[in-house]
Amino acid sequence: MSRAALLVLADGRFPAGGHAHSGGAEAAVKAGRISGAASLEDFCRGRLQTAGLVSAALAAAAALGVDPALLDSAADARTPSPALRVAARRLGRQLMRAARATWSSGELDALARDFPKGAHQPVVLGLAARAAGLGPEDAAYCCAYESVSGPATATVRLLSLDPFDATGVLARLAPELDVVARAAADAARKVVDGGVDALPSASAPLLEISAQAHAAWAVRLFAS
Repeated sequence: MSRAALLVLADGRFPAGGHAHSGGAEAAVKAGRISGAASLEDFCRGRLQTAGLVSAALAAAAALGVDPALLDSAADARTPSPALRVAARRLGRQLMRAARATWSSGELDALARDFPKGAHQPVVLGLAARAAGLGPEDAAYCCAYESVSGPATATVRLLSLDPFDATGVLARLAPELDVVARAAADAARKVVDGGVDALPSASAPLLEISAQAHAAWAVRLFAS
């Protein structure tokens, strides 16, 4: 295993399409729920503990070799918003292109054939981590970090927030990210024997509702 591969996969410059998505931050900014570093931290903390945990567990399970089709169905069941399901599959399709160009993997090739319109992004991320020789904890860390780094980066554009302040938010969340990544990897190991019902199903209804409203906006900076 090359731990350096995790740096490649988690790098914001990896061409996986995440730069076009705000993780719900654009709708939260417009609604006044994010107005500065303190409220950004609250938003990211909530996202990490809900959508971030679920995504990280899905990615960890895929990295362990759990059937990606079952994981994709589990991701659908845990994503009530049609807009978020579309966004997750769009991100999955873009990540698939980048991952297959970077690492050779029959499993990624098979998933691309089975889901030509894209599988859920965390499932693809987990298989990409597996192709890179990474383990479930690595996949969980990558996914959990993405769940907060996306909104933090987007808020710099949306609010002209000082990038130092946004980075400070991510640093303060690091201990909680450790906890979430470990919990996600532990849940993924239970899936191997207990099935996908062992995956967490933490929900964030306001994120789902806001995503539906955001998808109907005539003008927006981010796709989701």
